[in-house]
Amino acid sequence: MSFFPCPDPQPGDSAAVGKVEMLIIPRTSDLGGFEVRRALPTARRRLVGPFIFFDRMGPAVFRQGQAIDVRPHPHIGLSTVTYLFDGAMSHRDSLGTGMVIRPGDLNLMTAGRGIVHSERTPDDLRGTEFSLSGLQTWLALPESREESDPAFLHQSVATMPAFAEPGYSGRVVIGGFLGLSSPVPTPTDTLYVDLRIEPNSACPFHAGAEERAAYILSGPLFVSGIRYEPDQLLVFRPGDTVDLATGDEACHVMLFGGAAMESKRYIWWNFVSSSKERIEQAKEEWRTGRFDIVPGDEEEFTPMPEG
Repeated sequence: MSFFPCPDPQPGDSAAVGKVEMLIIPRTSDLGGFEVRRALPTARRRLVGPFIFFDRMGPAVFRQGQAIDVRPHPHIGLSTVTYLFDGAMSHRDSLGTGMVIRPGDLNLMTAGRGIVHSERTPDDLRGTEFSLSGLQTWLALPESREESDPAFLHQSVATMPAFAEPGYSGRVVIGGFLGLSSPVPTPTDTLYVDLRIEPNSACPFHAGAEERAAYILSGPLFVSGIRYEPDQLLVFRPGDTVDLATGDEACHVMLFGGAAMESKRYIWWNFVSSSKERIEQAKEEWRTGRFDIVPGDEEEFTPMPEG
């Protein structure tokens, strides 16, 4: 989902914060009562591992008659990752996939050489009051996989390894954490962990991944004695074990990262590539209708932005 017209977030001053290499304050857009905070990319930080795009959706309550309708739009050179904490979304794509994602599930859509998809409120929620909360992220693909065949994977919450230790618990969505490994395949080293820390507790974040970050979803988080607030993105210094701690309140945080990309990535609208020329080609293909259609959602499409 890349329809949110958020400007670049503003990075914070990371001087003297020890193990935190950079603090990023996302920019917020209000889409008619539905807030979206974009933390990546920024002018100073484009990626963390393969993560080149990071959006926090909601939390929001939709009244009767309100719904999300993201019309069919294209992607190349990336994998979209959808993960919900509340609500549901209906996904359709040009492969013929039709899937409703619910809290704790994962949708991983690999665009490769090109895919088109739409995301809408499921029919069973339309006309009702419902809430929605989640994350939308993109993974840049290695150069060898940028022109691969498009693919879609739905991973149910029941298949993801859960952990529970004194003071903290969570789920390994992608990659490995605390000796557990997710079944979700990725072409490069990738980490994505849903972590909840109880009050007055701490969880170690070991330096297994080359690049690591944490997005605070709720509750304050303390790192090296410094307090950080919800909806802040912390990028950690490589090589350090970081103790993620709480005070009198619990904290919900998403850990992510992985191996750094082997070369620079360009991003324009919904397109990611190691080649500017490939992005120009994708623009022309969408402009002239050469992408595939989405079966069951053929009547609408998202026009390419100007500029």
